[in-house]
Amino acid sequence: MSFSLKFEIARVKMDKILFVEDDESLGMAIEFSLKSEGFDVTRVTTVAESKLQFQNETFDVAILDIGLPDGNGYDLCTYLKSRSNIPIIFLTALDEEANVVMGLEMGGDDYVTKPFRLQELLSRVRVQLRKKSTTTSVTELTSGNVKVEVESAKVFKNGNLVSLTNLEYKLLLTLMSNANKTIQRDEILEKITTDDEIFFDENTLSVYIRRLRSKIEDDPKKPVCIVTQRGLGYRWDQDVMETVRKHS
Repeated sequence: MSFSLKFEIARVKMDKILFVEDDESLGMAIEFSLKSEGFDVTRVTTVAESKLQFQNETFDVAILDIGLPDGNGYDLCTYLKSRSNIPIIFLTALDEEANVVMGLEMGGDDYVTKPFRLQELLSRVRVQLRKKSTTTSVTELTSGNVKVEVESAKVFKNGNLVSLTNLEYKLLLTLMSNANKTIQRDEILEKITTDDEIFFDENTLSVYIRRLRSKIEDDPKKPVCIVTQRGLGYRWDQDVMETVRKHS
């Protein structure tokens, strides 16, 4: 089946924030405020916890403290940016110009110094989310011998056009857009189905995974791209290169 309409992955209901802050009272206050504004917040207190969450979840923006018990926000920023284009806001008491410059040069998108007003932080989060959604668009995803042309909704393997159904294409695009991250089954269902597809459940998802493997994997019985994380969901287990067009 070919598609004339451009497909865009449906956004989850709430923007997801990775919030890294080891000050318990401040962290709880900010987390409460962010959740009150409708954000889905995952708060952690260490670099190790941050990396674990980032490997298993997809986030829309990260808020990082700099001084952490097992490292610092600068190095964590470098780690996140090497694997994603996620917007990063530094949140710290280090307000000297050198610290601000270092944070921005390490890949940070904004820098908020303590003390601050919560409305200021909320405003800056929304700015980064708007910038993320309007300044870039992915036109191609390439992973090994698989290429997805997003704007035309065409998929190629070894240069040959692969015929996918609408749901198979949505599933492939969801997995490749979150490469190397395990996506839970219910999250996949939310991303690829609409209200008129409420019959689509986890058993049906398993069927579509098998169908997609038969078209994408070199050996569907021994998948190396679409792998199952037992008890959790599925993961595109290969690196993906994004071709991005920037808008003025």
